[in-house]
Amino acid sequence: MYSGVFMIFLPLVLGYFITLKNEDWHQKINKAVSYLIYVILFFMGLSLSSLDNLGSNLQTIALFTFTFFICIGTCNVAALPLVDKWLPIEAHSKAASLPIYAMALESAKLIVVVGAGLVIGLLVPFHIPFIAQISESILLLLLFFIGIQLRNSGLTLRQIILNKRGMIIATIIVVTSWVGGIIASYILNIPMTNALAMSSGFGWYSLAGILMGDAYGPVYGGASFMLELLRELVALITIPMLIRRYPCTSIGYAGATAMDFTLPVIQNTGGVKCVPIAIVSGFILSLLVPILMLFFVSLGA
Repeated sequence: MYSGVFMIFLPLVLGYFITLKNEDWHQKINKAVSYLIYVILFFMGLSLSSLDNLGSNLQTIALFTFTFFICIGTCNVAALPLVDKWLPIEAHSKAASLPIYAMALESAKLIVVVGAGLVIGLLVPFHIPFIAQISESILLLLLFFIGIQLRNSGLTLRQIILNKRGMIIATIIVVTSWVGGIIASYILNIPMTNALAMSSGFGWYSLAGILMGDAYGPVYGGASFMLELLRELVALITIPMLIRRYPCTSIGYAGATAMDFTLPVIQNTGGVKCVPIAIVSGFILSLLVPILMLFFVSLGA
């Protein structure tokens, strides 16, 4: 568990106060975040390999993943079409369709990294001392860089407040995800604070898996990672099919990834009118992931 929730928030806040005007530094920060994510996910795989009763723990990860996925997804999809009904937008694009499967393979790379850590941990008889401390130190650095990324995303507070649809979509995703998490907590008989923390990943699979793993161990970390990754993969497949009829629903289901990974799909299949909504809702959800996850973790500490 964290030595203190404040120590986790601190690098995120410090990073958010840093403004970068040099594009080269933007690129360096983005690359650093990618590399650190790969390192921590590899350590997650190593941690999974050291679990007692690995087979049963993998079954638990699968059970948690699909239970949360069904509960959260059902609640999200039940509420999001109301936005399309009350605040309709015209979504259309003449752009060529994107190679969705190629983008899905990019997400699958992260599964390979976790799997590599798991396999190496099982096959090679070695032990890295202080692996938890190393992972937490890397996590602090990662949160610092993420804070910088969020600050330099190009959105101002005025732009966020004025985009009513983006704010409403983000609010609905947060509330309905919590409702789904509460339902999952009763089904799985786990503490509600754990479930609320896990349901606050909003599609950001890399950070969600890392935070949950650091807080509750590799089982929760692995389940949270798979839950959010599954959400993104489903979003990549369904957005092109649904966005013209249900644009707000499609953007909302993409969660935090609407401002980055799934944004090209949204733009190419839904048109330029969908882009500001996706960026604002995705930004708000991305900002809330570490804040809400760490808040619920602190409640259960």
